Amino acid sequence: MNNNLQMVYTYHNETKHAPTRYARSLGYMDWATQPDPYRSYKDTKQIKLPLSFTNTTLAYKDIFDEGTTEKAPLCIESISQFFQFSLGLAAIKSYEGQSWALRCNASSGNLQPTESYILANDIEGIEDGLYHYGVKNHHLELLAKPKEKLDIPKDSFIVGLTSIVWREAWKYGERSWRYTQLDCGHAYKALEISAKILGWNIQLLDANTQEISSLIGLNDSSRYVPEEIESADMLLLVSKNNEKQNLDILQLRASLQDEYFGKANMLSQSRHNWEILEKIENAATLESSKIGLMKSEKNSLRTCEYSSKDVVLKRRSAQVMNKDDANITKKQFETILKSVETKENQAVNLVLFVHSVENLPSGLYILLGNKDSKEELQSITKSTFLWEKVESTVDDLYLLQGGDFKLIAKTISCSQDIAAHGAFSLGMLVEFDKQLVQYGAHRYKELYWNCGAIGQQLYLEATSLKLSATGIGCFLDDIMHDVLGLENSKFQSLYHFTIGRGLVDSRLTNEEPYQE
Repeated sequence: MNNNLQMVYTYHNETKHAPTRYARSLGYMDWATQPDPYRSYKDTKQIKLPLSFTNTTLAYKDIFDEGTTEKAPLCIESISQFFQFSLGLAAIKSYEGQSWALRCNASSGNLQPTESYILANDIEGIEDGLYHYGVKNHHLELLAKPKEKLDIPKDSFIVGLTSIVWREAWKYGERSWRYTQLDCGHAYKALEISAKILGWNIQLLDANTQEISSLIGLNDSSRYVPEEIESADMLLLVSKNNEKQNLDILQLRASLQDEYFGKANMLSQSRHNWEILEKIENAATLESSKIGLMKSEKNSLRTCEYSSKDVVLKRRSAQVMNKDDANITKKQFETILKSVETKENQAVNLVLFVHSVENLPSGLYILLGNKDSKEELQSITKSTFLWEKVESTVDDLYLLQGGDFKLIAKTISCSQDIAAHGAFSLGMLVEFDKQLVQYGAHRYKELYWNCGAIGQQLYLEATSLKLSATGIGCFLDDIMHDVLGLENSKFQSLYHFTIGRGLVDSRLTNEEPYQE
């Protein structure tokens, strides 16, 4: 095992939560060092984007049918909607004089470590060049102009995603790198859905960390606070076309001006250093992005007539589930699960704690992401499991054990009631050892990205059904594995989730963002 893979296993094991020991963190909220949730670049030209709240969008169920979605032109108005309905502000919450913003993309603790950039080319109303998307004021900040024509396919542009782990580390300490990668997956899925609303396609480009860093300008350390590392994650090609493209990222960088505009703002006056975070980031450096992420597909069970815009803007993380009104129909259950089914096999399986679903016995279930993994999972999980195929419109759904799993679900989720008071909760169990050995240490990042993407889709599907959802990053890793009878690292649980009916806190006021 090489050093990078060894570091992945070391980090993964050291940042597990256990009943007697949580992963290392400060253990309190150091409000004096709370990081700014908004990145900005000083001394840059800013392009104000027109707001899209009044734009008409297709019904949510229709955006997944490519045959019915009209392709929007590439112009400043469509680019504005693309960012606003993916990474933009969805609402402003207030309570007793304090207010905070919620975004369309879910984030652990609402700490928002993900940043986004766009390389624009032949977009009406936007000068060609590299820009940072400023979420707070919904504008673009020009970082670099081209020296020559950019070699980007017609009717296409590039989006870059990066992460600032310090924003998560401020609260969550050493486990924060996990949450940062999940958030990147949430952001990817939010962008994919926003692209679908406009009739566009999104493709993960084959690019390594150094290429992404160079293109975005992260390798120019003089423009950034050294202790607030911003790491390159992925490049996406957004296009009106369906053809797969391979782009020369280094040539694109050479086509931009040598020295970029702007200096990044300081997020905190001081910060706590967690050495293991830099080590795992270095170990998981992206060698390529050839492995695709979970793609959202057409779901025949969808009947929601909500506009896609409304579903995106109404997505919330429930704080409390209504245990007295937890029951959902089997069709709602199947609609949600079918939304994360894909035509291609994936490494993520969903282990489900079903509490209150009509015509479905309570118990422990599993939805296979790859039907070929069934035999292996049967051989390494508890021999008492039934593996009884469920009669359902959802393929590869199996009952493992009947019974009431509410207490177990709550215990695994760091004793949070929310995991027991919904209709069901779940853990995302991924093929771990095989994926890392086959693809390398960087696959560790991609596994989390996939789980985050699935989480964002689950949020939207629940919202479309007038249900509530919440991602759960705090869970007792090996207690979950013990419940399944797993004794090694062949499969590991990376992300947990719960769906039910959330209780609304009537003390909070809700306002539309960007009123200024």
